[in-house]
Amino acid sequence: QLQLVESGGGLVQAGGSLRLSCAASGRTFNPYAMGWFRQAPGKEREIVAAISRSGDSTYYADSVKGRFTISRDNAKNTVYLQMSSLKPEDTAVYSCAARRTLSSSNYYTGGYDAWGQGTQVTVSS
Repeated sequence: QLQLVESGGGLVQAGGSLRLSCAASGRTFNPYAMGWFRQAPGKEREIVAAISRSGDSTYYADSVKGRFTISRDNAKNTVYLQMSSLKPEDTAVYSCAARRTLSSSNYYTGGYDAWGQGTQVTVSS
């Protein structure tokens, strides 16, 4: 089973930046499309960004477009989420997720098979 471990969360002031990492282990990383999700207190979990197996196709929620960048390094079995111009409303637990797929070019906004434990991101005003 694929195991996912997030890191890089923390406390940052509004306007600041953070880079989240999600390291995969236990299985070959390449067959998986990846996604980042977040859940704020009292709210449902929402997708933030997604990336295809190849890394060529990406998706961003409207709320983070132009501020967040998802990327992956298949040689390092790691997916990243670079977050810039952070806002207090970005405060949430951020989790990465993996979905096994035969497609190298599709990203997914749902149907994920494996999840990490999450990392807290807090943006102060």
